[in-house]
Amino acid sequence: MNGILLINKVKGLTSRDVVNEISKKYHTKKVGHAGTLDPIASGLLIIGINGGTKILELLTLDKKEYVATVKMGIKTDTLDITGNVLLEEEINTIDEKKLEKVLKTFTGSYEQTVPKYSAVKITGKRLYEYARKNEEVTLPKRIVNIYNIELLNVDLENKEFTFKTLVSKGTYIRSLIDDISNKLNICCTMKDLVRTKSGKFKIEDSYLIEEDHNIIDIKDALDFKIIKVNNQDMLKKIKNGNKIDLLNEDSLYITFIDENDQEIAIYQKDEKIEYKAFKVF
Repeated sequence: MNGILLINKVKGLTSRDVVNEISKKYHTKKVGHAGTLDPIASGLLIIGINGGTKILELLTLDKKEYVATVKMGIKTDTLDITGNVLLEEEINTIDEKKLEKVLKTFTGSYEQTVPKYSAVKITGKRLYEYARKNEEVTLPKRIVNIYNIELLNVDLENKEFTFKTLVSKGTYIRSLIDDISNKLNICCTMKDLVRTKSGKFKIEDSYLIEEDHNIIDIKDALDFKIIKVNNQDMLKKIKNGNKIDLLNEDSLYITFIDENDQEIAIYQKDEKIEYKAFKVF
């Protein structure tokens, strides 16, 4: 059983918790995930099982879509509702037109500061380790892309608004909300976050941990050219991870399958006609 699972993670679980539960469910220790979701977040989490763990790095997950709910009138140290409150203010009204205008200003590329409560490493320590010990550290910045951002709802009674956004890999929605807050000149923090897309994978195709799962085959999860191998000599070479020559082939990666449509290996182009083993299953 090799492949990819699309899990709809519920709030309260860490990504590691999901890995552990899937490991128990399928009686294997070979389980991993692509793209961490914090406990406060829910939604799409991509899981590799057995041979599927070998291809997580190959999945095209450059764009991710989220739906975020923002609580206004409060600012926390973690930039989400679970943190310690640093500042509170009274919100009497919400100018929707101004809110929409501010959101749209983030479309495109901009330099984002990584939140201090994150797993990014600085000189061998994760940022949240510095934060928990109240140690000073310069927070790194990175260029992120906001491909689209759309206001979905404004709840004046609860002083909240919800938006949907498509962003580049590595974008922190908590930081985006903090930057939106600064432009609005209103205290804001993230109340809820749902990941709805990651690359070509959608939350509509995902399952809860306890449900029966559709395991996506490795060849279907990847967007690589597929070649079926019937020649036994060639099959033996591929299974052994030997280099092979392929005339008139220009694909960067190739997934080789046997006559039973089972994945044998993924090969990467090395020279003009030579391919070398990248992942062997």
